[in-house]
Amino acid sequence: MSEIISISSDSLTASIDTMGAQLMSLRKGESEYLWQGDSNWWPRRAPILFPIVGVLKDGKAESAEGIVSLARHGLARLNQFEVVEKSNSSVTLQLKSTEETRKSYPYNFELRLIFSVANNTLTQTYEVTNPANVVLPFTLGAHPAFNIPIPGVESTSLDQYCLTFTRSWTSYGPSITDEGLCDYATPQRLIVNSDTLPLSWELIDREKTITLEDVPDRRITLTSNITANSIESDTEDAITNDVYETHGIQMDFEGFDYLGIWSAAPGCPFVALEPWCGIADTIDTDGIFEHKPGIISLEPEQSIAKTLSITVF
Repeated sequence: MSEIISISSDSLTASIDTMGAQLMSLRKGESEYLWQGDSNWWPRRAPILFPIVGVLKDGKAESAEGIVSLARHGLARLNQFEVVEKSNSSVTLQLKSTEETRKSYPYNFELRLIFSVANNTLTQTYEVTNPANVVLPFTLGAHPAFNIPIPGVESTSLDQYCLTFTRSWTSYGPSITDEGLCDYATPQRLIVNSDTLPLSWELIDREKTITLEDVPDRRITLTSNITANSIESDTEDAITNDVYETHGIQMDFEGFDYLGIWSAAPGCPFVALEPWCGIADTIDTDGIFEHKPGIISLEPEQSIAKTLSITVF
């Protein structure tokens, strides 16, 4: 039976569903930052991606232990997690391999998701343990979607938002085919010696998913790019200072080499910011699971942890 678990700090409350260990709500006071799901656009909110990110070419791949046959983003989001630890400000959920999971992913694994809140920040840690005597190959990622407009911001169109980075850089990443495969022969080059990426529905619709590799310092900030003096006002004391709206979302994802940016369709009231440790199969994949870009090969009886954080302001 699925259960919604809430954790909180003095200013932030997060709710997590034991089905898929999916973040369901992220509220500061009464303001909801997380997309709340709508089947007209996209019914999910922040699925956990494991043991793949994106798609396998033709839905399957060969591995040392047999055929891996998984739908987009893997199996974690479709399985019930067990609560193994809970406090007012944190919760740990666990998924272990079963006879059923081994039918599509022929490996034993233990996956833990640790959610914690402090001040205005949610921290989400992935812990993967290999309990077997063979190498465990996998990738993982996050897929949180955030409301547009951001609470406290008047900008209602994605075209009025931007991502900022810690320094100027030139981005690189594969383009995405209609089948969801990565194509490095026609790479995306959307940022050229800049610390800003203006967002738009047209851009995301054209690129399917924006894929960035090696984001500087693994930090991004989502804010409105509309200056306060450009916001219409009929009052005599309208703001005239040339300053940006000051509400937004900062994401830190050290250890995640890729970032996906996605929205469902033009006009959709959310944008997903997705730190990944791997990507979808490439168009020229050899079909070997262990050769996937970003694959993690975890030795027997070893564990690995990856942590990201979301700060709202």
